[in-house]
Amino acid sequence: MEGTEPTEPVDVIVLTKNSDRILEKCLSSVYENVPVNRLIVVDGGSTDRTLKIVEEFARKYGNVVLVNDKGTRATARMKGISLAKTSWFMFVDSDVVLCKKWFEKARKYLDRNQKIGGVWGIERWNVIKDRRMLKIFLWLTRKIFEIRGGTHDILVRHDAIKDIKLPSNLHVFEDAYIKNWIEKKGYKIIGCYDPYCIHFRPSSVWTIKGSIKLVVEYLKSGCFKLILKLLPAYSFYTAYSIYRSLFNKIEP
Repeated sequence: MEGTEPTEPVDVIVLTKNSDRILEKCLSSVYENVPVNRLIVVDGGSTDRTLKIVEEFARKYGNVVLVNDKGTRATARMKGISLAKTSWFMFVDSDVVLCKKWFEKARKYLDRNQKIGGVWGIERWNVIKDRRMLKIFLWLTRKIFEIRGGTHDILVRHDAIKDIKLPSNLHVFEDAYIKNWIEKKGYKIIGCYDPYCIHFRPSSVWTIKGSIKLVVEYLKSGCFKLILKLLPAYSFYTAYSIYRSLFNKIEP
């Protein structure tokens, strides 16, 4: 699996669980903007229309692999990694939509004189329309990636991650483990503003209750040093979520 630039179609790994809200748009954006070798869907036991949507794409493209994993995000990602066969592969979250020409833009960041292990496209929340707020958000999100990584939309060199063993108890911050692993292998991860993805977060996160639930999940991870580093940025996220909740600015 040697070679610097991805010159062949790539496997794309998508984790799902009751993801029908945005999944069709997500997968359409993948096939429109990435040369897909195989779409590897790791499902956590969906009971909504998720599996039907996956079946529709399987019939249309004929290159979908569907497997089940009812563990954590870490076990699901491990299963996806074990099935990826291309020299580069992608993680794409099931609630994001990739920008136009995502793969073409990502390839421009790969320099033959650098040891690149991954290219991550920044996320943009679909609800942020104000330019000034978006500018602050993107700056903070870039800083967060430098600390904990991200798997919303990331192109990964297979050789940089092939021996990874994610702790099975990680349901959050598994992306931080992946980032640290790649960098310890001597590779560099590039975080960029373009390409990017649009993140359609569920309406439940735009409530005080939803924000508290996220905080509890982070605390359960036991990654307290990481949480402390992320506290300033996540305080902004929480404040923005509460703002949207109080002023009833939730979009349908």
